Amino acid sequence: MDRRSLPSRRRLLQAGALAAVPGALLPAAHASAGVLAVDYPGAESVPASTSNYTVSNRPISYPLNYVIIHVTQETYANTLAIFQNPAKKVSAHYVVRSSDGHVAQCVRERNIAWHAGNWDYNTRSIGIEHEGWVDQPQYFTDALYQSSADLTAAICTKYGIPKDRQHIIGHYQVPGTDHTDPGPYWDWTRYIRMVNFA
Repeated sequence: MDRRSLPSRRRLLQAGALAAVPGALLPAAHASAGVLAVDYPGAESVPASTSNYTVSNRPISYPLNYVIIHVTQETYANTLAIFQNPAKKVSAHYVVRSSDGHVAQCVRERNIAWHAGNWDYNTRSIGIEHEGWVDQPQYFTDALYQSSADLTAAICTKYGIPKDRQHIIGHYQVPGTDHTDPGPYWDWTRYIRMVNFA
């Protein structure tokens, strides 16, 4: 047998050492081949910059009591880019695309996204952004409503959050906010009904 075709002792040791390294310590390129970092099945992982949220261990560190509904005032792609920009200091857990209801997860649910403008509400909520503008109801498509309602229902079930308007709230309802989203064209009656039937 040709000795050149056998791996060197050094290569064998390197391979053995690599096999012993936990997956969490491997670079992201290796990790992406495994389980995606999402809490909601079917969501696409599009991580926000680590400068735009607070690492936590919810619901152990803070109880989860609310789902907060937002409207991006931006396109889907621009919203994701904003969350990935470390200078912006803003994020949400999820973004729902208008055209087809596609869901991106930007912050893991255990972590605290910076979406409500109120630290107490940030710590106790999951933030869902919806592509569109508050004064352009054509962005609130059937696909967006259905996908968002399914997501909100799953979050509420997972954390025992009641599926009602006292616990599924608009950004405008957060104390101290100057935001108006999701705005006057968001159909709350339809949305809460859809969440309860999801």
